Amino acid sequence: MVDVGDGLSLHVIVSGHGSPLVLLHGFTGSTHSWDALGPALSARHTIILVDLPGHGRSTAPPDPRRYALPRTADDVARVLDLLGVERTAVLGYSLGGRAALHLAVQHPARVSALVLESSSAGISDGAERQGRATSDAALADRIERDGVALFVDQWEALPLWYSQAVLPASMRDELRAQRLANGADGLARSLRGAGVGTQAPLHERLSQLSLPVMLVAGALDNRYVEQGRLMQRAIPGARLMEVQDAGHAVHLERPAELAAVVIDFLDGR
Repeated sequence: MVDVGDGLSLHVIVSGHGSPLVLLHGFTGSTHSWDALGPALSARHTIILVDLPGHGRSTAPPDPRRYALPRTADDVARVLDLLGVERTAVLGYSLGGRAALHLAVQHPARVSALVLESSSAGISDGAERQGRATSDAALADRIERDGVALFVDQWEALPLWYSQAVLPASMRDELRAQRLANGADGLARSLRGAGVGTQAPLHERLSQLSLPVMLVAGALDNRYVEQGRLMQRAIPGARLMEVQDAGHAVHLERPAELAAVVIDFLDGR
């Protein structure tokens, strides 16, 4: 555990060898989210796995403001300080992608390259953003009231995950176990503090990025393919990879293909 201050300790795992690469998981995930991808990446990189606030084995401070993505970006920078890592590549998925984008914007000297999987720069429309914040707050209330198990049942029934029906039953069972390992308080507070409705959008800052950026989306995930295209147009020199026969969680549905894409990108930057 790494104490980053203000009541938050982050669970961090470091493995592999080579140039550093930070991996940031999505909502309901943990360091185990990268189990299918980690071995290939750790053969070429020192991978730094971080449980985001309120997830996995990291602590869950009571104030949702402690989960805000600008704070999380500072927390990851603090982890790098404590590990003696001056500059690193970062791969972030969904919520972790939004945290990675904040890190690149707030601490540009610390990020050598950025890979954003199924992520976005936030919601630019104010009314839409407020509506999402309201629905996220209601979902957080339900998680606290009904518990994680019922929430996971409902979460796994979302159309966002339909493409995962082709995964082996053992992999789906492991993914469910990872989700269930999270606490209700942590997930609810993360939604309130780091949900896309709460986040200030970063679209106007994308043109300031001056590092190699790879955007990845599953071709079956139309919403995030479009988000990738929007960011590609705004980020100078950004590349977009649409992975065929994959949905939102490319790292689960096509891990070997994603690992190859990430390694080639980082080797060639």
